[in-house]
Amino acid sequence: IRLYCPGTTSEQAGKSAPCQGCPNQKLCASGATKAPDPAIAEIGEKLSTVKHKILVLSGKGGVGKSTFSAHLAHALASDTTKEIALLDVDICGPSIPRIVGLEGEQVHQSGSGWSPVYVEDNLAVMSIGFLLSSPDDAVIWRGPKKNGIIKQFLRDVDWGELDYLIVDTPPGTSDEHLSIVQYLSATHVDGAIIITTPQEVSLQDVRKEIRFCQKVKMPIIGVVENMSGFVCPKCKNTSQIFPPSTGGAEKMCADLKLPLLGKVPLDPRIARSCDEGRSFLSEVPDSPAAEAYQKIVKSEFVFRKTPTQMSIVQSVTIKGQNKSCVT
Repeated sequence: IRLYCPGTTSEQAGKSAPCQGCPNQKLCASGATKAPDPAIAEIGEKLSTVKHKILVLSGKGGVGKSTFSAHLAHALASDTTKEIALLDVDICGPSIPRIVGLEGEQVHQSGSGWSPVYVEDNLAVMSIGFLLSSPDDAVIWRGPKKNGIIKQFLRDVDWGELDYLIVDTPPGTSDEHLSIVQYLSATHVDGAIIITTPQEVSLQDVRKEIRFCQKVKMPIIGVVENMSGFVCPKCKNTSQIFPPSTGGAEKMCADLKLPLLGKVPLDPRIARSCDEGRSFLSEVPDSPAAEAYQKIVKSEFVFRKTPTQMSIVQSVTIKGQNKSCVT
């Protein structure tokens, strides 16, 4: 049974079994969706000045995607010669403003579009959290409205020239993920970093996210195992809080022929830094977790196009697969 969307430009759009019950079924069946969205080309042009675009994904919630995205951006911005931006497309749970210390800030309009909010001179941030009157406000939107705000973030924000754009996503393989893949289809994307925790209940959903990347032909840069043991700051012994009962990310990566970029141990100081809106990497630079982050940033797989990475990308792409999950 095929449970995935056949794609809005497919001959089966609006007609196949997965389309039953979809609110856009009649629209797709009419053929109107086969026309390309003009915003895709506009976004491609807008982001042509961005050298590297990286998505942070995970099928599981609560594994630390936003924490990783924020600290990856901080680590990259430590090189003051680079321009970094962090885009939060978690529409219903925007935690990036709190994590980077920008809660309560607002977005301003200029002649060239929305101006992102800056953590540092070379680190810009955009999130729907900046558009809410209170951080406790709930965003109760259906798919089309989520798609619309993601389109605006990509097309209407004055990103300028960037070295890296890091995109933090919500858990799952639904509206936000399909939208970001569709709208970035006219521009080069380096790929996705997949975040997991060691236990099987997380890995099970992460495998679904990997399958999603395969279906939409999104290159996978590698996997990060977050909350990978607890290193006691006193005695330095490691305890497994979330035991890797099925081998953890290491075995999953070996089975799927994906690079394991690193393992980030639990550290309560990370949570404290996020709550207080400060960079953990600056607060405790010598901790095992900070060292793991720096190792990931320096990984040969992350930001360098090597023959090894290209062969990995090809190995996780379905041969002959012409289907699309974009809607």
